[in-house]
Amino acid sequence: MQTISSVAELQSELLKVKGKIGFVPTMGALHTGHISLVKQAHKKCNFVVVSVFVNPTQFNDKSDLDKYPRKLDKDARMLKEAGVSLLFAPTNSDIYPKGLKTEVNIDLGKLDKVMEGQFRPGHFAGVMQVVNRLLEIVKPDFLFMGQKDFQQFSIIAHMLKIQKSKTQLVVCPIMREPHGLAMSSRNERLSKSTREKAALIYKVLKSIKRRRKTRTINELKAYAESKFAAPPFKLEYIAFADGYTLQPILKIDESKYSVCCVVVWADDVRLIDNIILTKD
Repeated sequence: MQTISSVAELQSELLKVKGKIGFVPTMGALHTGHISLVKQAHKKCNFVVVSVFVNPTQFNDKSDLDKYPRKLDKDARMLKEAGVSLLFAPTNSDIYPKGLKTEVNIDLGKLDKVMEGQFRPGHFAGVMQVVNRLLEIVKPDFLFMGQKDFQQFSIIAHMLKIQKSKTQLVVCPIMREPHGLAMSSRNERLSKSTREKAALIYKVLKSIKRRRKTRTINELKAYAESKFAAPPFKLEYIAFADGYTLQPILKIDESKYSVCCVVVWADDVRLIDNIILTKD
C-alpha cells in the first residue's frame, strides 16, 4: 500500500491504474465500519483508494474539531491489512490551496434544512465542499459511504445527480458493535460504562420499528423521549422522514420509504443512528 499526501503524486499514480477505481473518504480513527466499506469497494473495483482527512469546514464547533481523534499510523496499518491500494493523507493546504475556489453552490432544496441542518448550520456545505474536492482529485468510478450518516449520503447523492457525475454512489449498511451501538470514531471518546449503556439507542430504534404499525409518530417520539430522559443521555432530536426527500412525515404509511433518524448525547459525545422503517 502506498501512502501519498501530494495531489500531483496521487493523480500521477492513478493514471497508471487499469480498471475501476473505488474511493472511500474518511476522517480517520478507523474502525470495522470503515473496513466494511473497503470490503464492498473490493467487490466492485480493481483499485481502492482511502482518504484520511479531518475536514475543518464541516465542524461547527472548533472544540469538537480539536477533540476529533487522529491516529494515522494505526489507520494505515488497518488499511494495509484490508488490502487498500493507496492511502491518501493530504494536509489542509493540499485540499484547500490558496486561490482555489472549492465551495459547492448547489440548490439542495429542503434536504439540508431538516434534522442535522437545524442543529449544525453550514455542516453540509462543508461536507459537499470536501467530498466534491476529493472526487475532483481522485476521479473514482465508485464512491462508498455508510448508511449511518443518512442525511449526508442523501445530500451527496443529490450533488452527484445535479453535477451529472460519472461517479456512482454505493451506500453500505450500518456496522454495529456486538451490543448494537453503531460504529463511529466518536465511540472512542465514550467511557467503557457509557459505551455499553449507549446500546440503548439501537434497542429503542428496533422497538420503534416493531411498534410502527400500532403507534402514532407522536407516541413513538414520546416513547423515545422517555427512554433518553436520564443521564448519561440527552435526546437532541428524533425525526421520522421520507427516505428520499428527508421531509417530515405525519404517518409512517404515507411514505413508501420511511426512516427514523436520531441524535443522542451520551455524556459529552454526540451519537447518530437511524433505522429504515419501510421500503418498497
